[in-house]
Amino acid sequence: MLPFDNLLCKLLGISITLWFTLLMVFIIVPAIFGVSFGIRRIYMKSLLKVFRWATLRIERGAKEKNHPLYKSNTNGIIAKDPTSLEEEIKEIRRSGSSKSLDTPEFELSDIFYFCRKGMETIMDDEVTKRFSPEELETWNLLSRTNYNFQHISVRLTVLWGFGVLIRYGFLLPLRVALAITGISLLVFGTTLVGLLPSGRCKEFLSRHVHLMCYRICVRALTAIITYHNSENRPKNGGICVANHTSPIDVIILASDGYYAMVGQIHGGLMGVIQRAMVKSCPHVWFERSEIKDRHLVAKRLTDHVKDKSKLPILIFPEGTCINNTSVMMFKKGSFEIGATVYPVAIKYDPRFGDAFWNSSKYGMVNYLLRMMTSWAIVCSVWYLPPMTRQDGEDAVVFANRVKSAIARQGGLVDLLWDGGLKRERVKDVFKEEQQKLYSKVIVGNQEDRSRS
Repeated sequence: MLPFDNLLCKLLGISITLWFTLLMVFIIVPAIFGVSFGIRRIYMKSLLKVFRWATLRIERGAKEKNHPLYKSNTNGIIAKDPTSLEEEIKEIRRSGSSKSLDTPEFELSDIFYFCRKGMETIMDDEVTKRFSPEELETWNLLSRTNYNFQHISVRLTVLWGFGVLIRYGFLLPLRVALAITGISLLVFGTTLVGLLPSGRCKEFLSRHVHLMCYRICVRALTAIITYHNSENRPKNGGICVANHTSPIDVIILASDGYYAMVGQIHGGLMGVIQRAMVKSCPHVWFERSEIKDRHLVAKRLTDHVKDKSKLPILIFPEGTCINNTSVMMFKKGSFEIGATVYPVAIKYDPRFGDAFWNSSKYGMVNYLLRMMTSWAIVCSVWYLPPMTRQDGEDAVVFANRVKSAIARQGGLVDLLWDGGLKRERVKDVFKEEQQKLYSKVIVGNQEDRSRS
């Protein structure tokens, strides 16, 4: 072998050894013991300074060139007053008709209320805008997050190019290596633990293998997570419910707690991971044919929570991913069981990377690539006090009460709409509800007058 080739091989060997040493010392070992050196928080603060400078430079450049700046409308483009149907129709009749609501007749001017509501919904829909990424006020050097991005100056363009180089040339390979390490250790570790007889030793090892692997996966996303009110962490025999923004919600919560997962059995790599995990921990997996049987699902979940020695079940009752600006209708199934519910609010900071998964636009591989080429995933997690179903309270009311608590804590908009509208047409029951309200306005007044 030539001296140059020999030197090249030595340098390559030293580089690989140094790479894996740094990986072990600064990422994998801290993940095993659940400690942090604070490097990610320093990194986050440095990014914020760069973002602020880039945003100010864009605004100054736009002002110099007389370019209008795009401003996102976080509260909607139409000012809507929270008035009832009855009040609005009264106002319409008062201004354009001699009749009042005391007249039990249909008035042609009443249709203006429904026309206006329809036009408002078309222009500023409360539902569909919850399934699109949040537009940022500041620029985070990701061209996909701000409409104001354009060539302003050479320095700004060079900074953006340097950011691309860092994200794709350094962060992406590092994160892929960490993700492969975490998933491989999860499959290998849970398979080995699954061979042990049931007992405290198996439970102890299973818990720490899961926590270690999820913490490695969290570092694969450079996730910076702040957990609040840890004394309210879910306990055995309960159900943990949280708002749902992304598939990584599971990793975010499981890196701080030990949960039994609920879901459908998959094939491929996901199936391998599920089969390995269930050997060491009592997760609740369903076949494709079983997941549609509500009674079977409810029975399996009820049997699980009745055993107070089993892990808390982790459920996302919205049933779909929302863009982290709101919380949508919770499915009532998990609230019919009668177990103690532990609400959890998750709020992501979109300045470092958009965690929302629009499954109708991006496949899982494309989504993970976007996550791993973002600057970081920054979020806050609040554990709320446990809640139980009150006497005489049905599952729907209980679900709405839990949802409202999560929305308040996370600073999210509380919506009654079903997240299933993301892919489905509006159900007839919603249309009928508006018809009933209008009927009560007319018929109700007539009945009141007859009784008097």
